[in-house]
Amino acid sequence: MAFTLPELPYPKTALQPHISPETLDFHYGKHHAGYVKKLNELVAGGKFENAKLEDVVKQAGPGAIFNNAAQIWNHTFYWNSMAPGAGGKPSGELDAAITKAFGSFEAFQKAFADACIGQFGSGWAWLVRKPDGSVAVEKTANAETPLTGANVPLLVCDVWEHAYYIDKRNDRAAYVASWWNLVNWKFAAENFAKAGKATAAAR
Repeated sequence: MAFTLPELPYPKTALQPHISPETLDFHYGKHHAGYVKKLNELVAGGKFENAKLEDVVKQAGPGAIFNNAAQIWNHTFYWNSMAPGAGGKPSGELDAAITKAFGSFEAFQKAFADACIGQFGSGWAWLVRKPDGSVAVEKTANAETPLTGANVPLLVCDVWEHAYYIDKRNDRAAYVASWWNLVNWKFAAENFAKAGKATAAAR
């Protein structure tokens, strides 16, 4: 079964004024769709042709198949990391974990923004849950993703230039500052809770 482009979880106009419909036309409609098309070409007739996307990411190893599969997964996770009318602060267990790890939500925001802005070249900044239940910020280059390691991704910000160049030109910091207004803390909290249950079940 061919890999398909997942539907956006909201209309292309829904993230205004922070992310424009034009950016989504290119970022989702061209870049994300392009990775899907290319991955289907690369896996045709091979062992990954009917595999689950996460399995391809975890098993492919360095190269074009990994790059395209991981970019599909990362982008899908990125769209879900945002929501119209979102932003603000987390609550509950995730809020407590962030405060414990960073001292305050504001200190976390600075650490996360620094990871976004400080990523040299293309890449991603993530909030992850570590195996011990604590949270951390990490950044990955190009198509790299925490999915291939022990940490569980909770939230991601895309800092490839195609994420912001139409709206903010080369001002990545302005994009990151605006991105906070879209953060889907409900999605992050669900990922945090799900990871906790998975860890408990594995004991």
